[in-house]
Amino acid sequence: LKPCLGYVQGGNVVPPPCCGGIKSLYTSAKTTADRRSICYCLKSLAGSFKGINYSKAAGLPGKCGVNIPYKIDPSTDCSKVP
Repeated sequence: LKPCLGYVQGGNVVPPPCCGGIKSLYTSAKTTADRRSICYCLKSLAGSFKGINYSKAAGLPGKCGVNIPYKIDPSTDCSKVP
């Protein structure tokens, strides 16, 4: 997901490798436990970088044509991800 950083830190274009990473995560999340683990990982990553625009981060899956059942945001309660 490193290719997504420029976009969520203020860029205007979502790079294709960013969408590739998001789609790969989405397809690897087969179970509730998988989805929760990915949620915790994304939440931790989002909180570890400065200058993240969380509105842009939350919109990334949609821009990449993926529908995930939670927002990419430090306030997301990953224990409630279905």
